[in-house]
Amino acid sequence: MAQLLITGGAGFIGSHTCLVLLEAGHRLVVLDDFSNSSPEALRRVSDLAGHAAGRNLQVVRGDIRSRTDLDRAFAAGPIEGVVHFAGLKAVAESVADPLRYWDVNLGGSRSLLAAMQAHDCRTIVFSSTSTVYGQPEHFPLLESAPTAPLHPYAQTKLAVEQLLNALGAVDNRWCIACLRYFNPVGAHPSGRIGEDPSGIPNNLFPFITQVAAGQQQELRIFGTDYANPDGTGIRDYLHVMDLAEAHALAISKLLELHTSLPTLNLGTGRGLSVLEVVDGFEAATGITIPRVFLPRRPGDVPKLEASPELAARVLGWRARRSLAEMCRDGWAWQSANPQGYAS
Repeated sequence: MAQLLITGGAGFIGSHTCLVLLEAGHRLVVLDDFSNSSPEALRRVSDLAGHAAGRNLQVVRGDIRSRTDLDRAFAAGPIEGVVHFAGLKAVAESVADPLRYWDVNLGGSRSLLAAMQAHDCRTIVFSSTSTVYGQPEHFPLLESAPTAPLHPYAQTKLAVEQLLNALGAVDNRWCIACLRYFNPVGAHPSGRIGEDPSGIPNNLFPFITQVAAGQQQELRIFGTDYANPDGTGIRDYLHVMDLAEAHALAISKLLELHTSLPTLNLGTGRGLSVLEVVDGFEAATGITIPRVFLPRRPGDVPKLEASPELAARVLGWRARRSLAEMCRDGWAWQSANPQGYAS
């Protein structure tokens, strides 16, 4: 098994991926500045992995923009591969403060790649996003679809993809996988780790669970006039554990083949509207979610729905968990941790 560096490993997707990697026998060094996450997430990951596997988790507090912090992380090595989650991810925030997003997401990734090269590590899985496709018209979305990002968050993610592709084009020692995932929701079925947004959530699912817990008065649904069956936006929601397993498969495939993988979509292939998700949550939990309908938000698109076929061929991966499981596990996390990791 390999020793891996996980940037942003205390975050929502990062923490679940760390658990899957530890359970597979890997040794991990997590670099995180905890600006939007908690060290408690990694303590719980270590507990869930069990005593023996949990000892294979080291934590370095630091910023991916800092060469000193990166060198400290690599000093725990030798690092054989990197899974790169660290970055900022709120669409509205990126519109309000684009310079910060370019600095952290692109500048931080550039610093990470320079440190990797200096430490002779050229294997990386990058956490990208389906929002790079912009406002597509044909579904399900293939990886060959045009990219036209609509906001700085998506623009910075695409820029990192382009940087990685440029590196791989001039140096075949680089082994790269860019994973464009759609809408991860849910939590680990134990209810011990999950999504812990700061303030009022930007994403649908944690907003639903906070309404269910009585922390928000009602669910705000943005846009009812989309050209979709019920008028609300459609997204391809997948369970975070399915997504974590895809990352583990991708890094293992890179280490096995010693070559880059094609850019891959990670989704279920079946989009769900906002109202379908709300109805599914109510059916899975028995809790009624009051709602209010508001105008569309800037940057939102009517529909995103993946074609998962290439990921199935390249990784042997498909999303396995249902909407009911997403809702059940997400509610287990929220109800057991009403204040997130601060609970």
